[in-house]
Amino acid sequence: MSENHLTLEALRKTPLPMPEEGGKEQRGTVLVLGGSAELPGAILLAGTAALRAGAGRLRIATVESVAVATAVALPEARVIGLRQTSGGQIDPTEAARLPALAQRCDALLIGPGLGPGAATDALVLSLLSDGPPKPCVLDAGALSGLGAHAETMRACGGRGVITPHAGEMAQLLGMEREAVEADPRGAAARAAELLGCVVIMKGARSWIVDPAGAHWLYPGGGVGLATSGSGDVLSGIIGGLLARGVGAMTAALWGVYLHGQAGRRLAARIGPLGFLARELPGEVPTLLRESATAASAPA
Repeated sequence: MSENHLTLEALRKTPLPMPEEGGKEQRGTVLVLGGSAELPGAILLAGTAALRAGAGRLRIATVESVAVATAVALPEARVIGLRQTSGGQIDPTEAARLPALAQRCDALLIGPGLGPGAATDALVLSLLSDGPPKPCVLDAGALSGLGAHAETMRACGGRGVITPHAGEMAQLLGMEREAVEADPRGAAARAAELLGCVVIMKGARSWIVDPAGAHWLYPGGGVGLATSGSGDVLSGIIGGLLARGVGAMTAALWGVYLHGQAGRRLAARIGPLGFLARELPGEVPTLLRESATAASAPA
């Protein structure tokens, strides 16, 4: 298979909607489920990125011990506190409550700050199994149990995106990490076929693959993106685009591009190393404006 390189020129074929008027409801509501007592910042990064990508409204569901602090740190969000376990994770008994929270949302972002395990799997399944499938992006702890519940993800009808790194992909597919790193595109294609969703195989170079076999290669936004919280920002951007009504593959492609270009800009302004994940979302609105201008220009 030949390599399709992800560039702005290629993305001109699938421009993002750029509304010039209308209320926040028209740009969609995204629900972020995640966080824990030890990792409350992940949902802040993801939620901020979703808003910076243009989502109209943000809801965050996280452990009750950090809910107030999260609401203060991100006043644009409606924050719902959930019961938590003695280990500071979301209590799996809250699974029954989640479908009602998601009902009035347009896209779901599940996983930032969640630990892997049966408790997280119960939360994920409660959101993916109840009612008509919603566009969703799954990251971090939400990925660990997907391999055993492939039929649930497939039922989402191609409206889902997952964002594993090599270790998470190895666990999902039940293979060695070294094998994933030796053939990341092949691993991504295998996961896309298994789960019926778009797969972003993160790495120094990222592969984006859909269930039909379409694939794209992004050469990377620089070594500085390999920093704590960077993946949460990527999933947040994609979640925000999904809330705006963008299709799964288009949201994945634009999300990877915007995330990578934000890294490039920070590297040029601050330095190739040492910029923070929290600084990435602030680059996205300008990139969206410039991309819209370039996409609308005559070829």
